[in-house]
Amino acid sequence: MNNHNFDNDFSVYVGIDDTDSASGMCTTYICCVIMDRLISCGFRVDGPPRLIRLNPFAPHKTRGNGAVSFKIVLKSKKEVEQAKKIIRDMVGNLAVMGDPKTNPGLVFYEGKITPELQDYALRTIRTIVSQEEAEKLAGNLGADIFKYKKGRGVIGSLAAIGCPLTDATYELLAYREPANYGKKRMVDEDSVLGMNQKTYPNTFDNVDDGYMTITPHTPCPVLYGIRGETMGAVEEAHKLVKVSEPIEFFRVFLTNQHTDMHLQNIDAISNMKQFQCYIVPGTVRTQPVVIEGGHVIFVLEDESGEVECAAYEPTKKFRDVVRHLAPGDKVIVYGGIGNKGTLNVEKIKITSLAPVYEYLNPICDCGKRMKSAGKGKGYKCPRCGSKMPTGSEEDVEVREKREIGRMIKPGFYEVPPSARRHLSKPLVRG
Repeated sequence: MNNHNFDNDFSVYVGIDDTDSASGMCTTYICCVIMDRLISCGFRVDGPPRLIRLNPFAPHKTRGNGAVSFKIVLKSKKEVEQAKKIIRDMVGNLAVMGDPKTNPGLVFYEGKITPELQDYALRTIRTIVSQEEAEKLAGNLGADIFKYKKGRGVIGSLAAIGCPLTDATYELLAYREPANYGKKRMVDEDSVLGMNQKTYPNTFDNVDDGYMTITPHTPCPVLYGIRGETMGAVEEAHKLVKVSEPIEFFRVFLTNQHTDMHLQNIDAISNMKQFQCYIVPGTVRTQPVVIEGGHVIFVLEDESGEVECAAYEPTKKFRDVVRHLAPGDKVIVYGGIGNKGTLNVEKIKITSLAPVYEYLNPICDCGKRMKSAGKGKGYKCPRCGSKMPTGSEEDVEVREKREIGRMIKPGFYEVPPSARRHLSKPLVRG
């Protein structure tokens, strides 16, 4: 797939991040408003804007942990300076500056998308990158950075410009009229279910267990978002969705969502680090247990060490698969390590199942299965009264060993759409 990078004269890449807050606004919305202003001023915007999701476990992540970028093609250096001023002023006016956690960053870059910049972007998605590192790279590349307040957003802004999209999806975002922010979203659920039937799998994650999942649950400007494999697919789906409130506008973003770009292959559990995401093979060491809150926990091990794995309550029926794992099962776990050092499971591939046995009381000579005669007292036949005093109920040597059929099979299993992280690749994408 084309990575949509261009290198024309007076081409300026614009990266924006950390402009929203839990109380409202959306960086994608600000991006669209800025693009429309530039177009109205006679400037050319080249290609679709890009929405780049960053490391989902970064301690200082924004609400959706997504940065945006777009490209403008200008005729002269004078136009470059004019466009930059418009963008700087609009970011300052539209970002939620009153939120102490909002620290916007803005990056302008006029050079080529270098391997060094691409590598930086991938590390921002997979590891923890400092603001100092981002600013140093921007300086080396000759990029202009503008920090608002602490300016942490420069980390994601630079990554949104440099991210290589060898695999990509599209998301169509429809935005609400400002008067409706914070109100119930008036999207017809039946139309979404019908849209999903007609467009799946070219669009995906629209529905979860019969309920629509395209509407967010925050007071942000987004009315709904439709994710798909092509721009045409999401635009077709958009036409099928019925709403009972006005749509201010919609825009299609090219994105790294649902590509597993955040995951790193690793062959030793001992090499895993906190706040990073992995694909790790291993063996189930402990019987999964359900803890308070409905979370399912088990320990995965390999020759180098072990890690606690968790399928949390929001993953719903996926927990049933995890609960039926058993010691000795060979699996590959996909997920990230959070604050407590636990591996949060996004997907799991069961490569082989270990035999599981149950032990039954011995059968009497008369054909009846015996019962325990009491702790340490062996067994007694309820029919003829015969006893077996030479073994206790804890003695597996005298009990009958029987293999139990497993409730799960080898294969891939994933969390439901409502619990899926932005970057996690659904199985329908192959």
